[in-house]
Amino acid sequence: MPTASGQRDMRTRLADSAAADSAKGWAAAHARCLLESLGRLSRRWIASALTILVIGIALALPSGLFVVVKNMDRLAGQWHQSVQISVYLDNDLAPEAGQQLADDLRDDKRVDKTQFVSAEQGLDEFKKASGFGAALDALGNNPLPGVIQVTPRANLAPAAVGELVAALGQRDTVAKASLDQAWLRRLTAILDLLSRASWVIGLLLSAAVVFIVGNTIRLDIENRRQEIEVMKLLGASDAFIRRPFLYSGLWYGLLGAFVALLVLGVCRLALGGSLATLVSSYDGALAIQGLGASGVLWLILAGLGLGWVGCVITVNRELAAIEPR
Repeated sequence: MPTASGQRDMRTRLADSAAADSAKGWAAAHARCLLESLGRLSRRWIASALTILVIGIALALPSGLFVVVKNMDRLAGQWHQSVQISVYLDNDLAPEAGQQLADDLRDDKRVDKTQFVSAEQGLDEFKKASGFGAALDALGNNPLPGVIQVTPRANLAPAAVGELVAALGQRDTVAKASLDQAWLRRLTAILDLLSRASWVIGLLLSAAVVFIVGNTIRLDIENRRQEIEVMKLLGASDAFIRRPFLYSGLWYGLLGAFVALLVLGVCRLALGGSLATLVSSYDGALAIQGLGASGVLWLILAGLGLGWVGCVITVNRELAAIEPR
């Protein structure tokens, strides 16, 4: 006769075996529904392909805009590095004092680098560039002041650049500090507009994907209405009936995400010549970036999530309205 500990061990093994069989049965049922839902999509492949194509385009539009904004941000970083503030010194300031001021300005945390151009150097460069050397020699006195070219740090915000210009212009030995900030403000406004537009368009097209998937699943439920009524008469639960439709929504979202990636790839190939010209204008210092691995993952997850949400909303409402006669 088995001991009490032996009976407990036997009950534990039986419970573990039952749990394992239950898990296997659950996994097998879900795998069967997953494949059956894909089979239903393939049997009406024309309608499914059109739905997937529309979902793919809807996902590709905000993703492409996101890529544009990301590359524009990198371009803005390149342009920020070319921003220079011209600090015009008093005419009677000695070159040594101008060089010392340029050295002192490097200690400012907002300044990346400085370059002092004396009045004599400025006049020589102007003679070479303008071709009016003889006329300038006839003036006798040098009309040009010493100039310090100040390059702000690349990560400095436009507002902080404006504050730096104002602070430089208030120094005692400085006659004027100038910077054409209009283009910088326009660039910042354009990038902010594109960023907000990508979110707005993304939300609108996400709602469109949910509607497309929901409408497709609703038509599928209507086509199988009699089958669903029979299943309910036989005692099938809503969860059991709902499962294959949920997997259909996931398939629509997943395949739509792959189509979106394909559309983005085709667009990049079509724009390859123009992109190469743009990159070459930066002497190879600029490389156009795509979605990247994380972007691809997020796009696939977004497709799966939107497909599932659209399916859940529709299936729960439609199944509740179907009652066996």
